[in-house]
Amino acid sequence: MKQTAGALFFRRGQVLLGRRAPHKKAYPNCWDVIGGHVEAGETVEQALVREAKEEVGVTPLRFTAIGRFREPNADLYGDAMHHFFAVTEWAGGEPEPLGDEHTEVRWFDIAEACTLEGLAAAEYRPLFKRLLPLQTKG
Repeated sequence: MKQTAGALFFRRGQVLLGRRAPHKKAYPNCWDVIGGHVEAGETVEQALVREAKEEVGVTPLRFTAIGRFREPNADLYGDAMHHFFAVTEWAGGEPEPLGDEHTEVRWFDIAEACTLEGLAAAEYRPLFKRLLPLQTKG
C-alpha cells in the first residue's frame, strides 16, 4: 500500500490549500492539502518536509500528526494510507506554488474550508476541525 504525507499549514485560524493542476491524474482541479507520496527509504515525516519544499518552497519546522485515512477512491487512484500533520511553524517565508502540482495556493478559514466545493476528500473536514485548538497554543 502506498503511503502519503499531507501538510495542513495552519496560522491564525486558517489552513493553506492548493488547487491541483488540471492535468494531474488524481483529483484534478480540486482543493487539496500540500503533500505527496512517501518515497523508498523515507519516513512519513521526511516525506512531509520534502513535499512541502517541492510544492510550496517552505520547510516545516514544527508539526504534529493529527490523523490519517485510507484512500476513499482506491478504485480510481490506488490503495493508499494518507498521513496528515498540522504544520504550525515553517522556514522560507510565505508558501507559494512551485512546479506543476498546484495552480494556486490560498488560505481558508476553517469554517470555509469545511464547506468548500471541490475539496479533494470529504475526510479532510474532520482534520480541519482538529486544527482549531492549536490556535490557542503558543
